[in-house]
This record gives sequence, C-alpha cells and structure tokens, in this order.
Amino acid sequence: MGDVMNLKVLLPFKVFAEARGVKRIVARGSAGSFGLLPQRLDCVAALVPGILVYESEADGEIYLAVDEGVLVKSGADVLVSVRNAIGGMNLDKLHEAVEQEFMNLDEQEKNVRSVLAKLESGFIRRFAEFHHE
Repeated sequence: MGDVMNLKVLLPFKVFAEARGVKRIVARGSAGSFGLLPQRLDCVAALVPGILVYESEADGEIYLAVDEGVLVKSGADVLVSVRNAIGGMNLDKLHEAVEQEFMNLDEQEKNVRSVLAKLESGFIRRFAEFHHE
C-alpha cells in the first residue's frame, strides 16, 4: 500500500467527486466521526448526514455535505455511495445545507412511511374482515 488513497463519491445517478492522492478522510457514522488513513485496514461503514472532509495533495482540504449512505475502503480505494451530496461552498453553508436539505428529507420520509404503514395496516385489517365473511 502507498501513502495515498483514491476517493470516489457516488450518487445514484452519477459520480459526484473523484480525487487521487488523498492523504486522509474524515466522515460521520452513527457512532460519531471517524478518520481514514492510507494504511488503515479495509472497512465498511454506514454514513449519516454530515460533512465529509478529505485532504488531497493537489487541492488541500475539501469539504462535502453528504446524505446518508455507505463508505467502503478496499486497499487504496475508498468509495462513498450516498443519496445526495453538495460541494463548492464554505463550511458554514455546508452545515446549513445538511440541516435544511438532508435532515428535512429524513423527516419527510418518516411522515411518508407513517402514512404508508397506516394504509397497509388498514388494508390488511379490511382484507382479514373480508376473508372471515
């Protein structure tokens, strides 16, 4: 293994970011933030909405707001697959984006899932009543 990693941030419909010569990565999982260095063992981690930081030799420190997803480190390659990502802003704006965009989506999903659960339980109840008749 070398002293650098290759990072690729994937969205469902495109490659959002790709960087070579990455020295370190800091991401946020359900248990808190964690870091990756080139010599770290291979791993898989579930990501929660937050700021992903990576430092490359060419660009210095880069900040990306990422939605929930998965990070996979295999050798020198790190793949981050998330539902949505935002870049190109200062750190304060990225924190705001995480709170407004990604956390809001989670609340909307909870509401939709709640409505769907009620619909499903109502359907099952009526189906059971119909079956008993």
